[in-house]
Amino acid sequence: MKQKLLSCIIILFQGLLLISCGQKDNILTDMEKQEGWKLLFDGKTMDGWRDFKGEGVTAPWTAEGGTLTALGKGSDSTGYIVTVDQYDNFILTFDWKISEGGNSGVLYHVLERPGYKTPYVSGPEYQVVDDIGWPDKLEEWQKAGADYAMYVCDSTKKHLKKAGSWNTAKIVFDNGHVEYWLNGEKVVEFEA
Repeated sequence: MKQKLLSCIIILFQGLLLISCGQKDNILTDMEKQEGWKLLFDGKTMDGWRDFKGEGVTAPWTAEGGTLTALGKGSDSTGYIVTVDQYDNFILTFDWKISEGGNSGVLYHVLERPGYKTPYVSGPEYQVVDDIGWPDKLEEWQKAGADYAMYVCDSTKKHLKKAGSWNTAKIVFDNGHVEYWLNGEKVVEFEA
């Protein structure tokens, strides 16, 4: 892989999503830098991020306590942030927790064209949702770790922690080969 991170969009619908990059974990070694790794979040600021189709960050996101935090004020058409830089192939690892009844996700390879009012119409989504506390019945393709509306998780490998607890996720995109990981297990794999 030549480039190792992504042009990602983190979306917020109704819950609190925290992306953790605590100071001790949010540092690259000299070797990682030489290999081309890059941090998407510095643990302190919103530098490197902007609104979907925007210049700066006006969406309901903040950097606080070493986390990228959604303030719970997004909707189906608002609250999307994207990385300033764009990437083709990547490995993105992130820690997340969601509020009870919350719904969010991480999208990538999203197009910012006039005809696309929201990012989810053009990019795949690693689903982040409170599987247990969501107020309506969820289909398997809507649950945490799924490629939303496309590929479901391998239920034998999925070990989701309850709302309010930290989960670790990884998205691998390597020349069209895609893997989604949840808490150390590969739960989805497909060719894009």
